[in-house]
Amino acid sequence: MSRSKWIFLGLGLLVVGSLVLSAVLVRDWPQTARGNIGVITLTGPIAESAGGSLQAEGITPAKVRELLQIAEDSPHIAAVVLRINSPGGLVGASQEIGALISNFPRPVVVSMADTATSGGLYISVFADRIVAQPGTTTGSIGVILSHMYLGGLYENLGITSEILTAGKYKGIFSERLTPERREVLQVFLDDLHLQFIGAVAEGRNIDAENVREVATGEVFTGAQAQALGLVDSLGGLDTAIEEAAAIAAVADPEPVDITLPPLPWWEELGGLPIAILDRLTLALLGKDALIMQQQLEKHLVPKW
Repeated sequence: MSRSKWIFLGLGLLVVGSLVLSAVLVRDWPQTARGNIGVITLTGPIAESAGGSLQAEGITPAKVRELLQIAEDSPHIAAVVLRINSPGGLVGASQEIGALISNFPRPVVVSMADTATSGGLYISVFADRIVAQPGTTTGSIGVILSHMYLGGLYENLGITSEILTAGKYKGIFSERLTPERREVLQVFLDDLHLQFIGAVAEGRNIDAENVREVATGEVFTGAQAQALGLVDSLGGLDTAIEEAAAIAAVADPEPVDITLPPLPWWEELGGLPIAILDRLTLALLGKDALIMQQQLEKHLVPKW
């Protein structure tokens, strides 16, 4: 057999072996666990997508849905602890995750890590209890919307554009904001702010007017948040596990990490185009261009 045929045969066997191994790993996941308190770690900004892979950094509805489903499908899991470390993120994604937590059929306790601000706090209030360290950074009950007007930059680059719209406020960001347009956007943001306040009031059983007084966008320590009723108790992950066990009437809590099954290699490749595009932008146009591209992708979207 020629050398080229051996190479093709080897590659074929490698592909088949990878397919079989990936299928076995996914089929056998999750392994039978002995713990009765499931611990789910959620780290990073809240977004609708984490770059083409559930395993990518960030908190998404799809990722939370799958992790909670694993816990629900495990009969030995009596309660779940969500270890949250997040600065917040997209409004819609935060609301979807909040609904997933609220509808979970077993007790849920949140353990705030270093940061659980804005959307991180929002998704936390849907749990049965919240535990934070005295120095945890939380709060930031507010909404932010950024607008980057690039008309002057385009002019300097010799770029001209024409935008046709139907509807008085369609394309509201295509020009500099006028007082009238600012007012329209402020009404929009105020409504999202009220939704945030309402969720905190209901989830934490606090009068909405009291929540409104602290919903200024300011941040609080865990100790301050407890005094305000935003947090139930102070402590770390162990404290949260103990509280989850108490709610679920588990005498001898045994925590077990709940993680996503390993992705087949062909699904892992799904995130490569985004990474390659970022690398090309960085190489061809420089760091400033990459930063601008990332900022443009983030602006015009309200965030908690």
